[in-house]
Amino acid sequence: MPFQLSDVKPNWTLFLDRDGVINVEKKDDYVKCWEEFNFYVESLLALPILALKFTTIVITTNQKGIGKGLMTHDDLSNIHKNMQSKIHEVGGRIDHIYYCPDLDNNSPNRKPQPGMAFQAKQQYPKINFEQSIMVGNRTSDMHFGRNAGLHTVFLATTHPETPYPSSIIDYRFDNLLTFAKSL
Repeated sequence: MPFQLSDVKPNWTLFLDRDGVINVEKKDDYVKCWEEFNFYVESLLALPILALKFTTIVITTNQKGIGKGLMTHDDLSNIHKNMQSKIHEVGGRIDHIYYCPDLDNNSPNRKPQPGMAFQAKQQYPKINFEQSIMVGNRTSDMHFGRNAGLHTVFLATTHPETPYPSSIIDYRFDNLLTFAKSL
């Protein structure tokens, strides 16, 4: 039996994937600059709600485009600076963004490995993985959550064919807003 959404209290931590959760994921490509970044309207409505529900909100995102030389760390920094500004403008908040540019699928920081969760715990020692939720749109996000000992929420934004119920998915929602409203 999955955790109960009613168990979520403000001291819980929210881990969010980026592409396919906060913004539209580019099919077979990468968001390489701010001009290519498109928020889901539902996410901009959800983030202020989530800011009231969670003490700590972090993004964990694989960013292979850097490793492939398609974009730079500065390009990603510019995307995230603009993204953060817009989220703040609507009353939301992201406390930190962790990203992995590595190409090697076995990199300890590349999802589904839990390295970025451990980075977050190191920076925010009050994070309790048993009181944390990973929200993502891919099974690699769900495996990342499980590998770190987090609860998992799958968003059917890009891969609605993903089987559910599933041992790696506690809850499934259509988008970030339907998840936020469920809390």
